[in-house]
Amino acid sequence: MLQECIEPSGLTITDAAVALWGDAQHAFRTPERETRHFPEMAVRISKVFGGTEEGWLAQQAQYDLAQVRRDRLKLKRLAIA
Repeated sequence: MLQECIEPSGLTITDAAVALWGDAQHAFRTPERETRHFPEMAVRISKVFGGTEEGWLAQQAQYDLAQVRRDRLKLKRLAIA
């Protein structure tokens, strides 16, 4: 979102937080907390910056999946008889 919306518009993180949430304290939330609440965030982003809620949710899901794949989990498939 930073590279797609905030930086091109010339906004600061604080400006974007005020536009999205009504106050600046949300600019400093942790990414883990935001991921859990992303459906609401997707609605807010679409209203403020445009695009669809579904598109923003899809981008977040793709990002989250890429992060898990990057971690290269060491798992073995179960042999179920």
